[in-house]
Amino acid sequence: QAQLEESGGGSVQAGGSLTLSCAASGRPVDYLAMGWFRQAPGKERDFVASISRSDNTIYYADSVKGRFTISRDNAKSTVRLLMNSLKPEDTATYYCASGVVATANGNGLTYWGRGTLVTVSS
Repeated sequence: QAQLEESGGGSVQAGGSLTLSCAASGRPVDYLAMGWFRQAPGKERDFVASISRSDNTIYYADSVKGRFTISRDNAKSTVRLLMNSLKPEDTATYYCASGVVATANGNGLTYWGRGTLVTVSS
């Protein structure tokens, strides 16, 4: 599996934007589906978004649809999550993930990075 390292987390006011980045190393990411999960304090880890190896298929959780955009750059082995119109309920640790296949619930992504914290204040 590729080693995944997230960056770009921080604190932002509601309505603001952040872009998270995930750098993959150790193997080419061209053959991997990629995605993002998040875990709020005291809650389970939830699927956020996934993107297929070919860029043709993208899935979003209903809670972020229309506000978040996932993209990948295979040449740079990076995946990004652009987050707009952030809400306090988006506060969580965000994890980059990789796997065999992109699915609507993220079940095909089985390897995660260590996460980056996003805090949205009202």
